[in-house]
Amino acid sequence: MSIWRFYIILKTLLTYGLDDLIPERFQRWHFKLARSCAFWLKNKHPNEPVEVRLRLALQSLGPVFVKFGQMLSTRRDLLSPEFANELKLLQDQVSPFDGEQAKKLIEQAWKIESLDTYLATFETEPLASASIAQVHAATLHEDCPFPHTDIVIKVIRPGIAETMRADVELMKAMAGILAKILPDGRRLRPVEVVKEYEKTLFDELDLMREAANSIQLKRNFADSNTLYIPTVYSDLCRTNIMVMERIYGIPVGDIAALQAQGTDMKLLAERGVEIFFTQVFRDSFFHADMHPGNIFVSREHPDNPMYIGIDCGIVGTLNKNDKRYLADNFIAFFNRDYRKVAELHVDSGWVPRDTNVEDFEFAIRTVCEPIFEKPLAEISFGNVLLNLFNTARRFQMEVQPQLVLLQKTLLYIEGLGRQLYPQLDLWKTAKPFLENWVRQQVGVGAILRSVKENAPYWGEKLPELPDLVYDALHSHREMQHQQELIIKALETNNHKPSLLPQIGHVAAISAVMVYCFKEQVWLAGGLILAAVICWLVSRRD
Repeated sequence: MSIWRFYIILKTLLTYGLDDLIPERFQRWHFKLARSCAFWLKNKHPNEPVEVRLRLALQSLGPVFVKFGQMLSTRRDLLSPEFANELKLLQDQVSPFDGEQAKKLIEQAWKIESLDTYLATFETEPLASASIAQVHAATLHEDCPFPHTDIVIKVIRPGIAETMRADVELMKAMAGILAKILPDGRRLRPVEVVKEYEKTLFDELDLMREAANSIQLKRNFADSNTLYIPTVYSDLCRTNIMVMERIYGIPVGDIAALQAQGTDMKLLAERGVEIFFTQVFRDSFFHADMHPGNIFVSREHPDNPMYIGIDCGIVGTLNKNDKRYLADNFIAFFNRDYRKVAELHVDSGWVPRDTNVEDFEFAIRTVCEPIFEKPLAEISFGNVLLNLFNTARRFQMEVQPQLVLLQKTLLYIEGLGRQLYPQLDLWKTAKPFLENWVRQQVGVGAILRSVKENAPYWGEKLPELPDLVYDALHSHREMQHQQELIIKALETNNHKPSLLPQIGHVAAISAVMVYCFKEQVWLAGGLILAAVICWLVSRRD
């Protein structure tokens, strides 16, 4: 299956003429020979610009490749305007499937004969169409028990799971090969990264999960004036159907419309950074698919702009240790304390323990120092990422699969900020937030919060404390008694050969104590083996 899918991918790339993207210096004789061998796979779209061919190829290959194109579309520092503008169409303008088919899928999911049972109107022409699902506008009957009658219904593309599974299986096979043949295979951990990506992709196919994610994000920002999440009608949601309130915001990528209504672009860009760090560090629950197709801006109060977030199928979480480590790294980075950054990497195990901290500090300084005190418009993040990658490879730094989603989201946020307000100082915007968060995690206030959070648990266990103390003291006294008996037996027996049974008894009793109190199975097994040997030898004597 993987071999056949690989052929389909190669065929698609060649029939769209994407070999034109390979720089001339890499088109050596062996490349030209290989291309001529595939003579039946000719460019069938010679009259289309190469950027259009790239979009069409990614679109035809399915959601895994569309997601890649969506991420690239936000990286205008890496791509020419022509490529970025064309790939931007992948965010919400993928070719739709038939609206009548979507209507039947909704009826099947709701187990009704006609949508008229619930809906006053339904538009078969989709509002938006993405790689995994498409969205249709509808209105509920006026007597419905929901707060809004204007809704949208998201429908999963039929048969999309099989295509995704084939792509992921191919990615797994390629990752396994790369892990073995690449010098950096162990450090890059491609197999683990693909497994993490597989989980996030297939989570998007369960719209009940997305509904739950949306409800959680809405609760996290319930009293916020920075982010609004549309209301989800969970009673009408199914695994392949999601129903929510319809919103009428301006797409965040429509810069002209935002400027036309007088939106405070600087504040909007700063709030994007604030929302990201709030989700990551305050909530440990962040929207991990924040490309411009999923982000809108409210038309109300352009001088105090509010984001509207949709499509919460992919979310990320971080544990307490990851959050603290990342916050310390960010703050040290913002303070240009590269020594601290190097030490944190060593302490966390991201680089080997024997790494020379001074060399690592100097390498980080070389990459990062030139980008400070510059707005986003003057920073070439393509070069920065390339240099960081080379530094990581030099110092054998391992990729952390659990942070891949966070890294991808950070790229989206940075790309979004570049479009909205190129003069944004990313460092000055993020630094106060992180410093405040770290202050909240340490000191007397953090201790009091921890006591408050754990007080109910401690109160529940407090009545058991006397019994636990008594059991521990009783066990300790029994162990002392056993030890006294063993020592007395050894002291009263001076005949050398007869020591072996006693040693065997000591080993056996020690094995029981080690297993019961320390739960060290291997050590207990070794002591039992020693006891058996002592007994056997003593019997021979």
